[in-house]
Parts: sequence; C-alpha cells; structure tokens
Amino acid sequence: MPTSPVSRTSSRVSPDHGSRRAHVIMVESALAQLAKLTASETHRLDRAIVAISVNPELGTEVPGTLLRDYADEVDGVRVIYYVTALKTITIVAYVEA
Repeated sequence: MPTSPVSRTSSRVSPDHGSRRAHVIMVESALAQLAKLTASETHRLDRAIVAISVNPELGTEVPGTLLRDYADEVDGVRVIYYVTALKTITIVAYVEA
C-alpha cells in the first residue's frame, strides 16, 4: 500500500536537523566590553553569537590570522572570533554593538 506524501515527509529528518552549535567562550577583554553594553545591545549581540555558533564560517577571514570578522549591519554588531580546528569551540575576542 503506498504511503501518502504527508507520512513520508513527516518521517524525514531535515538536512539542518542535528547540526550542532559550537560552544562559545569569551576572552576577558570581550567580557569587559560586554559588561558595558545595554540590555538591547546585549540582545542584538546574542543573536549574532548564536548565528556564529551555528555557522562559524559566517565571518570573513582576517588575512594572515586565524581570526574571523563578523559584522551584522542590520543589528549594528561586530564580533571578532576564531574557531577551533574541529569547529566545536568558538572563542570570541572582541565585540561591539
């Protein structure tokens, strides 16, 4: 008996399902910058950090370094970070909002 398209679709796992977010660590200077931000700025920055943790290649490479620079013009935030070799940890070196 053929199955309906709905039952076949509902049993599938989307390609994005199961993707893991990197653990995010902020260095001391980034934590100091974070402490100076308003609640609204922190919220905007949080969205950017979540996006980076899901896709560490969002930022552009900083030539000659392991750093990446992510700027979100809409939210007005910038994050400079690097990712470990296995992409399981993202280390945030600088933030601005």
